[in-house]
Amino acid sequence: MTRRWEADPSALFVRRLGESAAALGKSEDNDDCPDIWQLDNGDIAVIGRDLTTAYGSRLPAGVTLAADERLVIIPGSMLSAAKKDIPDA
Repeated sequence: MTRRWEADPSALFVRRLGESAAALGKSEDNDDCPDIWQLDNGDIAVIGRDLTTAYGSRLPAGVTLAADERLVIIPGSMLSAAKKDIPDA
């Protein structure tokens, strides 16, 4: 079965959405850097903590994770800071 959407591993990072983790006070060094980036094909890359195992057994009804997907968590302030960079639908 073909998926309706597939991530393109050749897409390049274009711009950060919002502020860096350091600017938001959520990181002290380069080893602790959640982030949100727009790729050149319009997709979004989210860097966060992989909590797939912790949340996998308690996903809301209708929410599923494919074998090649991971559930990542980022600070809420990062998404709020990115709001200005995300166009309306």
